[in-house]
Amino acid sequence: MAIFTDPIREHADFGPGDAEWLHLLVGDWQMVADLAFADLALWFPHPEHGYVALAHVRPSTSHTVFHGDFVGDPIRPELKPLVDRAWESRTIERSNETNWSSDTALRVEAVPMVRNGSTLAVLTTHMDLSSSRMPSRLELTYRQCAYDLLRMGTLGLWPDFASPTGSRRGAPRVGDGLIRLDAEGIVQYASPNGVSAFRRLGDGESLEGRALAEVTASLLKDRRMVDETLPLVVTGRMPWRSEIESRGVSLSLRAIPLRDEQQRFGALVLCRDVSELRRREMELVSKDATIREIHHRVKNNLQTVAALLRMQSRRMVSDEAKQGLEQAMRRVATIALVHETLSQGLTQSVDFDDLIGRQFRLSAEVASPTQQVRTQRSGLFGELPSDFATPLALVINELVTNAVEHGLAGRAGTVWLLADRSEGEDGEEMLTVTIEDDGVGLPSTPHKEGLGLQIVRTLVTSELGGSIAWKPRDGGGTAVEIQLSLTPR
Repeated sequence: MAIFTDPIREHADFGPGDAEWLHLLVGDWQMVADLAFADLALWFPHPEHGYVALAHVRPSTSHTVFHGDFVGDPIRPELKPLVDRAWESRTIERSNETNWSSDTALRVEAVPMVRNGSTLAVLTTHMDLSSSRMPSRLELTYRQCAYDLLRMGTLGLWPDFASPTGSRRGAPRVGDGLIRLDAEGIVQYASPNGVSAFRRLGDGESLEGRALAEVTASLLKDRRMVDETLPLVVTGRMPWRSEIESRGVSLSLRAIPLRDEQQRFGALVLCRDVSELRRREMELVSKDATIREIHHRVKNNLQTVAALLRMQSRRMVSDEAKQGLEQAMRRVATIALVHETLSQGLTQSVDFDDLIGRQFRLSAEVASPTQQVRTQRSGLFGELPSDFATPLALVINELVTNAVEHGLAGRAGTVWLLADRSEGEDGEEMLTVTIEDDGVGLPSTPHKEGLGLQIVRTLVTSELGGSIAWKPRDGGGTAVEIQLSLTPR
């Protein structure tokens, strides 16, 4: 979400970690909104408006109270006294009377979020009471769990920095399944979805009254593959995530210990069936491995072709035929190098600097076995789209070879490779590649292009959609400039 604490930094007297703690709260408070069947809002004092709304979350277990977005707005006058009392008392305050708004009866509570003895913000819960029905056991249990978590917030015990913040998909939510444990790890309550999740693992009995750790242990077939965090999660001792797999079913578990000033008095365990999610992830891993293997085999096959061309060139009597095969060998080797780079990663972009660094030196060395040719690079190509890699590498290979063979013409010299990324007039991201040499310069009369330059012109204009130009280099020699647009069309 947005950095919601930025507008209050000049007013807030935060200590180390306080802003991060509020971000951790907002990152995890959807769980509280779902448990409380209520909208949650976070308020912070403002010198002009009393309080300003920092964030707002709606429950997914019931309808929302606030359909409009009021983040950044000042607090309503009728709500301010309640928030004031919570800020000063550092305890949960409940409104003395039911608030009616747009024919809706609301019960409002103000919860101070206290850390290291200081109130950092006040969280308000807004529950719709207009539906006159007897709450079920599930609702009563959920609301008690929400109250326990919010009270931990007044003590600075929740949210916990040890809570999982990783990016692995499949994080359990309240609606996926909830199990409440006592201090000994005995199940006090299991929601219908929680019961169903463990039933799919193979447990056919009721969960309530049983130790969740023993239930889980009885379902494990191969204990060598057990996540080492699992025992601490299923006993509710640590606020971590773990997974259990049995009978082809994968269950993601997350524990939230419940504590007061003295001790841990219970825990919440959220559970979610992630079998289909993990199956798809395994399919992607398998496909990724297959694609890597394909790139690797293509690279090997291209290297074999290059070796065959090298062997064939040695049997040639004609110098022209031998030179043609050697040039074909270099082109095939360049393509093989690109496939070797692609086989090491499957992202949509390629670190072209790492790839071309080796290729640039190799192209100059192969083209000048009897010459003293120096190579110098400047600028950065950066990350380039993978479909640019092969044609651009071939273009640079051909131009460097041409600079050595024709520009330097058998004498010592230097070849430069310059890269410059910039933004065009219309906002396009541009790449300018320049290959320079300090050789004899451009011929005074027009001449017929060879196969190599024909390949270069075709690749630049057709494959890369760019332009190429030859011009004299300042200080003598030749400069070839290529202009490419990196903005997707």
